[in-house]
Amino acid sequence: MAAAGLLVPLSCPFPPFNASSPSLGLLQSSLKIEPREPTCTESAKVRGRRVRTQVIPFQRGDALQQPPPDLPSYLFKNRIVFLGMSLVPAVTELIMAELLYLQYEDPEKPVYMYINSTGTTKDGEKLGYETEAFAIYDTMRYVKPPIFTLCVGNAWGEAALLLAAGSKGNRAALPSATIMIKQPIAQCRGQATDIDIARKEVRNVKNELVHLYARHTGHSIEKIEEDIKRPKYFSPAEAIDYGLIDKVLYSEKGGEDKGVVADLQKAQLI
Repeated sequence: MAAAGLLVPLSCPFPPFNASSPSLGLLQSSLKIEPREPTCTESAKVRGRRVRTQVIPFQRGDALQQPPPDLPSYLFKNRIVFLGMSLVPAVTELIMAELLYLQYEDPEKPVYMYINSTGTTKDGEKLGYETEAFAIYDTMRYVKPPIFTLCVGNAWGEAALLLAAGSKGNRAALPSATIMIKQPIAQCRGQATDIDIARKEVRNVKNELVHLYARHTGHSIEKIEEDIKRPKYFSPAEAIDYGLIDKVLYSEKGGEDKGVVADLQKAQLI
């Protein structure tokens, strides 16, 4: 006889089920199992027939048997790549893998990249390297599908470069978005020789950023270098004039620029 608490092997015969057995009623009363009416998600009556409702397509079972929806997978299925964090290696790896897979799936359909990122820094702290942005940028230029970029929230630093690197005519921002360009930040320490090497590399990264901004905005290298000496913020309308984006996506309620930067300028705070 199997000890209590052990699983019975499937090869062992099971006793026949008897719904009228008094032991079943005793078990139900001891566990305090109360009958309940099926909820609307479990069942419904359509023309006298009892049917089960499906809340997630292409999965078996009713709502209680299905797992919660995997929202990132649903976005990815519709060719939406969402950059919603600072640029760190794990995020870069995911974005690159998604772009490469979407190219394999269909090289003609556009890819929609939603951007809400502070780049490689956050609250003044450096979290990643500028090469993370360069890796995504090169992948965007490498894959065949056109990439439509949309700024939701903010696109600061290297994230602004990715926003500007979208397909010409399809770079957009929502009305309350904020876009900012700046030069790279260096955090180096060690021996004097090591610091000199790091400073040289930072200058190379800055030159690369300046040339890429100039390519996608149409401004001269000298103007870009002058503008990124200090962080430069743009409202969506200003970003259009500067050449970082091509349009602002407004709702049907109105077409006025109601962005945060525009409100601060009206109040003469910036």
